[in-house]
Amino acid sequence: MIKSSKYTILTILSIVLFSCEKEELPVPAHNPGSIITTSVFMESDYRNQLFFDLETNSLVKQNRKTDWDLGFETSATGRNVILNSAKLMFAANTQQSNFTSVNSSSGYTFNIDMPSGNLDSTAIGNWTANQVYVIDRGYDEVGTHQGFKKIELVSVTTNEYVVHFANLDGSNEVTMHIPKDTTYNFTYLSLTGNIASVEPPKEHWDLSFSQYTHFYTSDETTYLVNGCLSNRTKVEIAPIFDKEFAAISFNDVANYPFSKTINTIGFEWKEYDFDTGSYIIYDHKNYIIKSTEGKYYKLHFIDFYDDFGVKGTPTFEFQEL
Repeated sequence: MIKSSKYTILTILSIVLFSCEKEELPVPAHNPGSIITTSVFMESDYRNQLFFDLETNSLVKQNRKTDWDLGFETSATGRNVILNSAKLMFAANTQQSNFTSVNSSSGYTFNIDMPSGNLDSTAIGNWTANQVYVIDRGYDEVGTHQGFKKIELVSVTTNEYVVHFANLDGSNEVTMHIPKDTTYNFTYLSLTGNIASVEPPKEHWDLSFSQYTHFYTSDETTYLVNGCLSNRTKVEIAPIFDKEFAAISFNDVANYPFSKTINTIGFEWKEYDFDTGSYIIYDHKNYIIKSTEGKYYKLHFIDFYDDFGVKGTPTFEFQEL
């Protein structure tokens, strides 16, 4: 009797413990969003710089490419300055600290910002106080040269830059305070003498459509191209050229390497055909984009012309994975 009672109790306990275990929950399928087709309008002379947000499928902001010359890094420890590469701008370190003595653009080595967007690959580089640079302001959308300026960094703190600039002959001399606002990637300056409103707050956009300066390593030449750049804040991109757009799924996020290089998409999703005088679109060049919100989208381009056959209208399809 005692032995039988013992086994009965063990059986009852086993049933109770088993019934208390949690059931395994099925993992829900990852439901993608709808495929969205949209266009942005750079104009046929590529005068516009456009900022696009994938989550809201909206053009957040736009500006004329001639609205600014220099962008100043906004982090508290930042002292990097970028050129407006949409204008084919150059900068030369004169290796001089006497601002007045610099009065010509001759005899200096001019450099561009590398199209990767890496802040260790800029023409101005590690800018130190009272080091004078000559700035070639590049060209507007019709090819008119914007002239030269000379500029020096007076000081930089956690809150602002102070810069001093003028024409090469010393005229139009200006000293300006450039505030650091960490809501944005950069504070933008026009060397005509004003702070320019350019990109939106850095958390509010993913892609920009603009001309930019490309460097061809094969013959070490520079050339203005038109394409798609990414927000250096959080956005990462993985090119996928070995799968059809329709076949790309959320599972591919783990299968391809992502990059923060801002020209990962760049301009080579299209090519100019000199025989036909028009652009060919490579719609097999697909990209997975990790947005500023941490969402994943697949995207590819399908056109570069508007309904009237005018160039400068990138049209693309994208879908949240």
